[in-house]
Amino acid sequence: QVQLVESGGGLVQAGGSLRLSCTASGRTFSSLTMGWFRQAPGKEREFVAAISWSGGTTIYADSVKGRFTNSRDNAKNTVYLQMNALKPEDTAAYYCAASRLLWGGSEPNGYAYWGQGTQVTVSS
Repeated sequence: QVQLVESGGGLVQAGGSLRLSCTASGRTFSSLTMGWFRQAPGKEREFVAAISWSGGTTIYADSVKGRFTNSRDNAKNTVYLQMNALKPEDTAAYYCAASRLLWGGSEPNGYAYWGQGTQVTVSS
């Protein structure tokens, strides 16, 4: 079992930055693929980014590529999502997720454990 707790959300103006954190407890964090997803009101949950257990492989949704950076610190059991140049369309609840698979990928069903979410609101 893995427990995930996100933090770092908030209200920011367009063009600003936020850094989300997700701290894990339970199962060995360093062996887990970690992902970030987001969900805006009335929309389906969508993939944002994922990072391999070592941090050596990262993938991003096209909508955030070049603006968001996914990283992890296995010594702190924490994964980060640095979000720069934020746009109003980035407004959503952001969730971190952990996969039991060797590689979780970009689909929600690749992830078994989910945090409670943190709200990001970008004003224009």
